[in-house]
Amino acid sequence: MEQAKEHPTPTQDLPILNIIGDKVALGPIHRDLVPLYYRWVNDFAVLRTLRIPRPSTLEEIQAAYEAEVARERLRTVVYFTIYDRATLQPIGRTDLGDINYRDRSAGFGIEIGEADYRGRGYGTEATRLTLDYAFTALGLYSVCLETWEYNLAAQHAYANAGFREYGRRRQAKFMGGKLWDIICMDCLSTEFVSPVLSQILVPDERRGHSEKE
Repeated sequence: MEQAKEHPTPTQDLPILNIIGDKVALGPIHRDLVPLYYRWVNDFAVLRTLRIPRPSTLEEIQAAYEAEVARERLRTVVYFTIYDRATLQPIGRTDLGDINYRDRSAGFGIEIGEADYRGRGYGTEATRLTLDYAFTALGLYSVCLETWEYNLAAQHAYANAGFREYGRRRQAKFMGGKLWDIICMDCLSTEFVSPVLSQILVPDERRGHSEKE
């Protein structure tokens, strides 16, 4: 008698992935990943390009996670965890903030928490996938960001993803004993080509038979 074939079953070890690219995938933030977020936010090499570095407690990051979940319920912000597609290792986070559906605009933020994944194109693709969600899923028109003049790697990644500089706030960021410009960049939906979601979020096509059948 032939034995029934075993079928793989989903496990909690496999993360939920919402948008899958070539090198990275985006999925929801998760409470089980708070210790990892905690490690990233205490890495001064990560904070160097985000804000003034300072130590953060686990309790603080847990409270921040709960606040993020609450903000997501209001639909004014969307957070993603970034995964290495090949290994499914969490490597960073990306977000759309201050989402304004009337003006069809939002702000963008990203952090690559794992040092081994910086400068290798993972951040660029994660940025493009987040823009794809903003324009294709949410129907937004304009996404903007701020970066620092000294953060050359980020400027390069953002430009490759579709952002363009539109202005500067001069000498408004202190780093390494010097004041640097804050660079303002944006991307418009008319300047962006969807890499993934335009092939998924599509209407049904009519079939060959009548609607009554």
